Amino acid sequence: MFPKKGTVVPQDGGKPGGIYAAAISEALKSELGSSFRATKTVMRWTGASDRTAKYWIAGTRGPDGWHLILLARNSDAVLHTLLKLADRDLFELAIELNAAKAALGRAAAIIEALRARDA
Repeated sequence: MFPKKGTVVPQDGGKPGGIYAAAISEALKSELGSSFRATKTVMRWTGASDRTAKYWIAGTRGPDGWHLILLARNSDAVLHTLLKLADRDLFELAIELNAAKAALGRAAAIIEALRARDA
């Protein structure tokens, strides 16, 4: 007779998904908070159900595939978290530099418009 052996299941399921879900959750909470309004915003961004959006915000589960792309499209915090998890911090820097360049371009245009008005 064989002895009965149990399966030991780690708390996070033994997958790096626990870290991923927690990181996405923190990003969403930092940008939207954890209220019902945050759930509704995530639902509107992704088309996900109420329960699914609550799971993502709570960190119980993380978004997959197209939902992750839609979250990153609408949330800078999720995009930065995704890049950090992928060890692509240089891309994050490039995004920030492009945003700074655009802001400087707008500021230069405003200065030129004011200068032309005063002349």
